[in-house]
Amino acid sequence: MDGLIIEQTKSTPKVVLDPQNAKLSIEGQSYPENAFKFYEPIFSWLDKYLDQLQQDVVLEIYFHMPYINTSSSKCMMMLFEKLEEAHEAGKKVTIRWYYDQENEIALECAEEFKEDLGLPFEIIPLNDEGMSNGK
Repeated sequence: MDGLIIEQTKSTPKVVLDPQNAKLSIEGQSYPENAFKFYEPIFSWLDKYLDQLQQDVVLEIYFHMPYINTSSSKCMMMLFEKLEEAHEAGKKVTIRWYYDQENEIALECAEEFKEDLGLPFEIIPLNDEGMSNGK
């Protein structure tokens, strides 16, 4: 399966879907004009990937999103629901949400997402090196 890379813009995050290394990375602000249109290719790719994901492979997901508007937040919940379903079906999924320590809103956002989910979800303050595990 091919990977997917969407370059970052002023209003959209960089997205790297790497099937060979079982990693998904979303990094940057998210306030596109049409969030569903932006995230739809990610949903589609993720559906296909999760269908073929082997039970013994751990899919690692890295987020660093300093700002998310309301419609992007709804898309994140849709993404998390897909991951939750895969987790409940026995697939190994781990989420790591990175946040800047000065950004309390980003921390609160991550905590709200985590509260609604039953899959492994770590909230990690960023160090000086950034998201080194996700790169």
